[in-house]
Amino acid sequence: MKWVIAITVTLLMASSSAAFAQSPSSTVSLADVARAEEARRKTARKATRVLTNASLSPAEPASVAAPPSTPGAATDATNVTPGVPTTIIPGGKAEPIDPAAMKNQAYWAGRMSKARSDLTRTQMFADSLQTKINSLQTDFTNRDNRVEREKIQQDLNTALAELERLKKEVDVQMKAITAIEDEARRANVPSGWLRPPA
Repeated sequence: MKWVIAITVTLLMASSSAAFAQSPSSTVSLADVARAEEARRKTARKATRVLTNASLSPAEPASVAAPPSTPGAATDATNVTPGVPTTIIPGGKAEPIDPAAMKNQAYWAGRMSKARSDLTRTQMFADSLQTKINSLQTDFTNRDNRVEREKIQQDLNTALAELERLKKEVDVQMKAITAIEDEARRANVPSGWLRPPA
């Protein structure tokens, strides 16, 4: 094994010394290479065509197959709002699709779940605030120091105002849940879609 390594080292040294032994006239300097490249660029032909978006032909639009129509029936497209999805009903008339009909169970369940979670969060905050108000009222009654009682009264007034705001917010959120239920009823959504998961 040692003699293989010795031979390999000897060959590498011999090849490197041969490379260094070359005459300086056979090597090309970097300046010569730069001059040659500059000359090549001057004699090279210039590009004759430049491609731009304007020179490219536009893509052909995909052809849309028209629905088969019955003889003598014309599509009434004058009553259709652009951008609203439509369906063709018997007789060849285009009728807009009710957006509520395109909403699936996940949409209705998610919407109702969000409304219920917002209501629950607000009610929990109101309950904890009511507990704080009860504690402040007890503390106010048990204090004799006038300065401490004034500070407690300020905190109590702030908490009562916040509780009143939360009660109004609870009313608004309950009305929002009722509005979602009414909207779902008008859209013929199954009532099971609105129930909370078991």
